Amino acid sequence: MEMDRIILGIDPGTQLLGFGIIRVTGKKPEYVDMGVLDLRKEADAYAKLQAIYECISEVCKSYHPTELAIESPFYGKNAQVVLKLGRAQGAAILAAKEYGVESVTEYAPRKAKEAIVGNGAASKEQVQLMLEKTLGVKLESRHLDATDALAIALCHHYETSRPLASASGKGGWEKFLKEHPERISK
Repeated sequence: MEMDRIILGIDPGTQLLGFGIIRVTGKKPEYVDMGVLDLRKEADAYAKLQAIYECISEVCKSYHPTELAIESPFYGKNAQVVLKLGRAQGAAILAAKEYGVESVTEYAPRKAKEAIVGNGAASKEQVQLMLEKTLGVKLESRHLDATDALAIALCHHYETSRPLASASGKGGWEKFLKEHPERISK
């Protein structure tokens, strides 16, 4: 019997951090929860990191994720923004790893949008609409950072459930054939 996968997606930020959780039973993803950690009222940068760590620790304790998919910082015009996002990402990853999440995968924002909508330049609203249709739930517009995190979790599911996903970098064809002998015709 195949175990359920519980994927925690995170859209890291030092102002707003979104998280989204899906459960995958067999190949079918289902919505579990999502939320936003609002850090805008906290002035101290290090207190923000502590709040991120504590929030993700609580999410892990509540939902027991088996995998973490997190948005990678993207290069902008301001290097300080990238550094701050990297710190937020690090606090979230540390919390998940301390909880025991083995698998951590980063996805570029465009990759997640492309996986969900088919267009890497899709708007947050387009991503939300497609998530609603795919997962069969109604999502609130005020949670756009959380819907981005949900998109990252679903992107991870799509990427890791493709038959050749394991062959595309970690182990190659030999590993794939060894793991799937039933695919070899004689």
